[in-house]
Amino acid sequence: MIRSFAKTKGAAAALLLLAPTLAACGASESGPKEGAGERTKLVFMTTGDVASGSIKPDDRIVAEINKRLGIDLTLKIVPEGSYDKINVAMATGDLPDVVTINYPSNSLSQWIKDGLIVPLNPYLSSMPTVKQKLESRLQWTAIGGSYYGYPFIENERSNRLLSYRADWFETLGLKPPKTLDEFYAALKAIATQDPDKNGKADTYGFTSVKPGTESFDFVFYAYGMPYGDYALDASGAVIPKFEHPSFKQGMAYIKKLWDEKLIEPEYMLNDTQMKEQKFYQGKVGMMDASLYRHVSRIETSLQKVNPQGKLGYMAPPSGPDGKAGMGATPKSGLFTAVTKGAKNPEKAAKFIEFMLSKEGRDLLELGIEGVHYTKQGDKIVYNEAERAKDSFASGGWAHALAWGSVVWPLTNNYLPQTEPQADRAKESVEIASKVMVPNLINVTTAAENEYGGIVKELYNQYFMNMLTGKIGIDAGLAELSKKWREQGGSTILEEVTKAYKEKK
Repeated sequence: MIRSFAKTKGAAAALLLLAPTLAACGASESGPKEGAGERTKLVFMTTGDVASGSIKPDDRIVAEINKRLGIDLTLKIVPEGSYDKINVAMATGDLPDVVTINYPSNSLSQWIKDGLIVPLNPYLSSMPTVKQKLESRLQWTAIGGSYYGYPFIENERSNRLLSYRADWFETLGLKPPKTLDEFYAALKAIATQDPDKNGKADTYGFTSVKPGTESFDFVFYAYGMPYGDYALDASGAVIPKFEHPSFKQGMAYIKKLWDEKLIEPEYMLNDTQMKEQKFYQGKVGMMDASLYRHVSRIETSLQKVNPQGKLGYMAPPSGPDGKAGMGATPKSGLFTAVTKGAKNPEKAAKFIEFMLSKEGRDLLELGIEGVHYTKQGDKIVYNEAERAKDSFASGGWAHALAWGSVVWPLTNNYLPQTEPQADRAKESVEIASKVMVPNLINVTTAAENEYGGIVKELYNQYFMNMLTGKIGIDAGLAELSKKWREQGGSTILEEVTKAYKEKK
């Protein structure tokens, strides 16, 4: 059963506490003043992007959106990932016109059930970009034939690869490892052969982020894990991934790396920034990383600490049968919808369309021609001084409203012409996209929304216990299988099996 998000006085009180947070994170009330003409007032509540700045009240890009769409736009932006604040706001009944939430989620399911968001189907004729994307690759997100919003899920491209200190590899005479055996040998060399030549045994082979379980999925794929979400047993029944034979083999391999101190021992405490800092500071030689627009950023940051540092990146190593994979194809992301509180739902729907359309993307990426940029033939000349006044990121990067609700630079294949490592950025995506692993099913079931967090935490706990030797692999897998089912896994398997059979 999906939990209901109650509409209580307590939630209303919480929204009062939310108001300062919204303002601090770039809430903006831009648009025509009273008497400037009759325009549709439209409130957009969404999550910000950590890479973007706040949006000022006199932002000219927001004013241009108002002009083109005939709206008076108010932005209520919460910090990236702060979905609880959006839930509180929705629970009070004071609904924005357009809202972005995480997808899939219990909250979204409940909003649909309670009628808090409206289907886009009646407006799709005036939303050609959204309509094309929904009907070409996102049909599975419809519920009973209705699309309740635009689900932003990047499932066609990837930028996740293994990164390494290329300068250390040169020092040690190593080549990027192509197999698990070569990967082990490379980590061993990094940990034991003093790649930074400081005379100390103070380097580790590999690091990742907390909880760090998914970071090692490439090992399981190398041993033959066929799907990114579930697996099938010998009889064709759906089972959790950790019951597939490849998992035990992969777990034994990862534990070998751990036991030989080739994995940085505090990796499970890292967030992304801490992981990268250890890479820059010469504590580790390899890490999993999101690349594309980050290629230049990571290498530049490395060279600030070590001017001779070089960033390398590679596809994941293959296993005994030549199989390899880096990450599962995503089936989660963000969801932007029109609420039942919209005074003009058609205008709200056209705002979502604009944000995704070429016209909208050009405005948010480049700005207003003659103000934020000029053209010299095919060359774009960025006016950084003017762009800085209107919440554009430096170096030709886009406006603060550009990323997060309906698209990311990777999705839109966007790089400014000033990007110094554009070729490597594009190459990283080409490599990573080839090693994405398909899922058994595309949809996320209601049971996964309900119990997914519980069973994932259970898996993470047993992964770490098996890795560190608190429990043997065989005993750990047996206990995990039992407890996983007891804590919601059985219900998940029932619904996933049904979805799998319907897909077939």
